[in-house]
Order: sequence, then C-alpha cells, then structure tokens
Amino acid sequence: TFGASPGNAARALPAAVDIQPACLGLYCGRTVLSVNGSVETYGDCGVCPRGQRTDDNKICRECVGSPDRYDWLYLGFMAMLPLVLHWFFIEWYSGKKSSSALLQHLTALLECSAAAVVTLLLSEPLGSLHVRSCRVKKLSDWYTMLYNPSPDYITTVHCTHEAVYPLYTIVFIYYAFCLVLMMLLRPLLVKKIACGLGRSDRFKSIYAALYFFPILTVLQAVGGGLLYYAFPYIILVLSLVTLAVYMSASEVEFFKDLLVKKKRLVVLFSHWLLHAYGIISISKLDKLEQDLPLLALVPAPALFYLMTAKYTEPSRILSEAGNGH
Repeated sequence: TFGASPGNAARALPAAVDIQPACLGLYCGRTVLSVNGSVETYGDCGVCPRGQRTDDNKICRECVGSPDRYDWLYLGFMAMLPLVLHWFFIEWYSGKKSSSALLQHLTALLECSAAAVVTLLLSEPLGSLHVRSCRVKKLSDWYTMLYNPSPDYITTVHCTHEAVYPLYTIVFIYYAFCLVLMMLLRPLLVKKIACGLGRSDRFKSIYAALYFFPILTVLQAVGGGLLYYAFPYIILVLSLVTLAVYMSASEVEFFKDLLVKKKRLVVLFSHWLLHAYGIISISKLDKLEQDLPLLALVPAPALFYLMTAKYTEPSRILSEAGNGH
C-alpha cells in the first residue's frame, strides 16, 4: 500500500519471495534437495523418484514403512498364480500313466519358491527378506499415469510414479525370475524323466507357461489395483467352482471314494487351503476371537456336495422322471 513505511515493506518482502506456485496434480510433488537443520530446500514440482511418494503437503517422502498383513496376502496370491497354473498344465499334459508328474510338480514349487526368495533379497533393503514399502491409500494409487495434470490444457506434467512401491513392480520381477528358472531347470528335468510321454507332449507344460506368463504380466499391469482389492473374493469363488467341477467330473460321491484314491484327497485339501486363504484375506485376522471360527466353514462346501451328490445325479433324476410318467 502507498501508506506503508519502507521498514514494513522490507519486512514483508522475504515472505513474498518464499511463496512457491501450487503443485498441481494428485501425485505431483517436490523433491527435497537439501536439509539444513529443520529447513528443507525443495525442487520443482514434478515426478517423485522411485521409492518415494507425496505426502499431504505435496512433498516427496521416502517410503520407510513395511507391507502390512493384507499386502503380504496379496503378494502371496500373485506368487501362487504361476505355481497353480504350472501344476494344472503339468497334470493336464502328463497323462495318467506318466510317473514324471510328481517330480515336475516339485520342480515347479522349487522354481517359484527360489524366484520369490531372490525377488525379496533384491528388493530394498538389499540382501534382506524385509521389504520397504509405501502404504496403499486408495485405488488411484495403482494408476498414477491417469492423473497427470495439464495446467494449460496443452502441456502435460508427467508425474507417473509407483505410489504403491514396491507392490506393483515386485510382481513383474518375480514373474521374470520364475520364467528364467523354469527355462533353466524344467527342460533338462523333463528330457530325463518324462519317458512315458511322446516326444511332442513332454514339453507342452513348458510351452503353456510361455503363454500364461505374458498373460499374467498384462493382468498385473492393467488390473493390479483391482486385483489388490478383489483377490480374496476371487480365491473363494474360484476354489468353490473348481472344486465342484472336479468332483462332478471325477464322480466323487462318498467319503470312501476319497480315502481310497489319495490323489483326490490331495486335490480336496488343496482346495481347502485356498478357501482358508481367501477367508483369512477377507477377515485379515484383525480380531482372532471373531475371525478364527470362520475357518471352520472351510470344509462345508465339500461336505455339502458329498452328502447331496447322490440326490442330484442326472441318471437318477431321469429315471425318476420316467417312472413318474
């Protein structure tokens, strides 16, 4: 103002100089250039470096937390996907008379386990199974590329970074190691022990993996955030549907049939483990006294099927319908 004294104007000048333009965009932030005591110097508004994400003041802060229980369950689900697919295609192409299926199953388990350990050791901090991560706050954290601002509607400020570090990229690294280890170990094993299969059939489970690994990669790239929130329900639905299909295809009717054929018993327990994993993922076991009793529901669908299968057999329904006429 015209009435302000020179001394007052001089005192007001530094405050005006310290004002910085607003940092636009949901995930744009200013990196910390230097720290002098309690005073921090910030850079221009832009993308945060890897391993950092913006705080409430639009400042890029390093991820110093660790994955919570739900994050680990999500990573476990993504780690199980290639293993389950390996087992499915090994069983599908091994044939009933082949004795190599068990060794191939164990080799697939070894490959995925080794890939998981190596991936964790290469994550920050290096050489440790501990993982440094940022906390997931909302679904948009997985898709920062969709929130790059355009202040003048012409120039786009690119602020895409991994706000959910490292939950997004660690899955890609794990899949890469799974693929490399499979290509190193599985062909030699199959060539040595898969003598019960034809020359063209013994490598079909490996060829199948060369198809489903790119599919899993695209699935994580496009739907990683959706899978993060939906995977417990996906596990429950798939475990129930696949168990019902397997039992109906195998004509499992009585408990005695399960006890005689050990392979069917292994399949049943595997589905129960998946069902329990889904229940634990939904409840997160935050309140043990309330959540643990839910695990008693794990065998309920299989028991219900075994007790009611004889009443829904198609041949019996058709015969009773014929007698009614």
